Amino acid sequence: MARERDCGLSNSEFGLLKYSEPGLLKNSEPGLSKYSEPRTSVRGRSFMHRPTTDHPRLKSGARSFGFWVVGVCVGRGVRGTLSRMATVLIALGAFILYFVAYHTYGRFLARRIFRLDPDRTAPSIEFEDGIDYVPSRRELVFGHHFTSIAGTGPIVGPAVAVVWGWVPALVWVLVGSIVMGAVHDFGSLVVSMRNRGRTIADLAGDVVTPRVRILFLLVVLMGLWIVLAIFGLVIATIFKLYPSSVWPVWLQIPIAVGLGVWLKRGGSLLLGAVVAIVLMYGTIAIAANFAWAQPTLPAAITDVISPVGFWTLLLLVYVFIASVLPVQVLLQPRDFINSWQLLIAMGLLVVGLVVSHPPIVADAVNFRPAPATEGGFVPPFVPFLFVTVACGAISGFHCLVASGCSSRQLRSEGDAQYVGYGAMLTEGFLAVLVILACCAGIGLGTVTPQLYILSEPPTLIESETLVGVEAWMHHYATWGGGNALGNKLAPFITGSANMIQSIGIAHSLAVAIMGVFVASFAATTLDSACRLQRYVIAELAGAGTMTLTSEEVCAACGYPSGRGLSGPIEETRGLKGPAPAQPCPECGGTSRRFAPQQPRYPISRFVGNRYVATAIAVATAAVLALSDAYTGSGGLAQAGKGALILWPIFGATNQLLAGLALLVITVWLVKNRRPFWVTALPMCFMLAMTGWAIVGLVGQFAGAEGKLHLLIISVAMLVLEVWIVVEAGVLLFHRVPPGKVQC
Repeated sequence: MARERDCGLSNSEFGLLKYSEPGLLKNSEPGLSKYSEPRTSVRGRSFMHRPTTDHPRLKSGARSFGFWVVGVCVGRGVRGTLSRMATVLIALGAFILYFVAYHTYGRFLARRIFRLDPDRTAPSIEFEDGIDYVPSRRELVFGHHFTSIAGTGPIVGPAVAVVWGWVPALVWVLVGSIVMGAVHDFGSLVVSMRNRGRTIADLAGDVVTPRVRILFLLVVLMGLWIVLAIFGLVIATIFKLYPSSVWPVWLQIPIAVGLGVWLKRGGSLLLGAVVAIVLMYGTIAIAANFAWAQPTLPAAITDVISPVGFWTLLLLVYVFIASVLPVQVLLQPRDFINSWQLLIAMGLLVVGLVVSHPPIVADAVNFRPAPATEGGFVPPFVPFLFVTVACGAISGFHCLVASGCSSRQLRSEGDAQYVGYGAMLTEGFLAVLVILACCAGIGLGTVTPQLYILSEPPTLIESETLVGVEAWMHHYATWGGGNALGNKLAPFITGSANMIQSIGIAHSLAVAIMGVFVASFAATTLDSACRLQRYVIAELAGAGTMTLTSEEVCAACGYPSGRGLSGPIEETRGLKGPAPAQPCPECGGTSRRFAPQQPRYPISRFVGNRYVATAIAVATAAVLALSDAYTGSGGLAQAGKGALILWPIFGATNQLLAGLALLVITVWLVKNRRPFWVTALPMCFMLAMTGWAIVGLVGQFAGAEGKLHLLIISVAMLVLEVWIVVEAGVLLFHRVPPGKVQC
């Protein structure tokens, strides 16, 4: 062994030469027999090659070599198996991480930070009106909340962001949803429940300053305006690309109404849910297998208005009706059905993932993707990753759903963690599945666009099925953030259908399931956004459902408390507190509740009316959606995509809402002397990333032709962010005493 080491070779080099046949070594002399000792040179040093005889040491070496070969083969097999199973391990690891986070960090927030009290009277009970304030089972509220915040956000965002690499997108989804997004949603829900179910934007006037309330409501108004217009376009695009999704989506309405009637009459929730789900998937199966169930608009309609414009207008009419109806009639049961649809679809994806275990074909990291056109703009990885992913990690729209809708339906504060924190973690897991579908499922096969010769009938001349890396490159060879909406949804729907097909479901049915899945969730977001826009319009007009002018009245007859219902504040032995409630002089009752007073001005009462406010929300969204009818040359026949003119700033606007909501929650925690770092750190990060992104957008729009409107709005958003942050900073710096917010 000493002679072997003296050769100056590494172990691998020596082993290679030691067991090589004579005549195959570098510089070996030809013609020598296997018993000769040719001189071989490696790295300039020479040594004598030992004869390949039946020497005992060589037999031992041969056995060692055999073991080495077996070890290499086993190692490569294990490594190959791990590579093929990487997607399954990622999904399993994400599920375990979310489960642990809910029972550790979520419980810490519930007990130590927000201090949930199940015995506290919930706003849904205190202000029950049968329309917006409706005490409901937590399963129903979870379904409504989850489907409202999910929408297409956790689909489109990650499906675009993976162009920077699947690793950064996955890490941000996992970390962001646990320590930022779920905290943001949970905090918005609790703060709203502690303050009569008011929206977080309206509540900003009490927590920070009245000016911040107006500024916050303006940001919310802009964000919801874009949501209403763009999500109508999302559903219309799905209807156009996947006709098998049309009837199932519309037939969900009568199914949901039937479920609502069943529950109102005291029917079993489990039985009603099972029947509704069976009926819904029955409509999907019929639509996927029969051509007559895949409708197309007649020429009499498309000659006047484009299909996208027609579906958008019809959807806006629907959301007007859905938003003025009591929540238990349509909104809650439909969202409950959709929540089960989502859970079933996620289950199918997980099973398909385990069966097919597709390898990841995407780039792990690609901080500088190529532009779609030469010289085109590609947003930098930082900060735009944190703006693009949005709902999969954290989204400002969620604070509006939590504080404007869900807080008015939960019948117990003890359910806030289940709805606020748990729904966001479930959405984070959906975003993980989206990443895997786009980065691995797509590799199972995607069909290139079909080209036809214009003949009768049209003749197919080109269509190719791509697999593996080629399939990935077909969708992600260049930056696709600015491409058509259908191109952003296609990788997810195709990749998901591929994985579902592996468990024996026909590909056409799998595509129909995922198409209905996306359209249904966009519809639930549309419902909630319209109802929220109604609240915002009423609050801006000074006629909010719950304003600071609310007063305490008798629960039985409505007699005002100021006329003898409750006694004055008195001081007894150094302790201050309310005196025992006095009987109501009208009916003798002692139970009380808060009730809103009438707005001061008649115009406020008019605008605050739920029908008028909803009509304003729907009409303004229709104007934006069809704005390309009067800015383009095609008129209504080519209209329906007007909302896309504001799409480039939607991500920044949405994330700005998240940062501002965290700011309000942080100030609320400071005022109530609670640990505030849990929201202060995410707040600082989101405001910094959003401000950075808006500055980048301002630079992009300033030098672009036809982007003046985007430049103006971006500058306005930047000014609003700085203004609100300064107002909150001054408040905290001067340590203003606690206001009227309840702890």
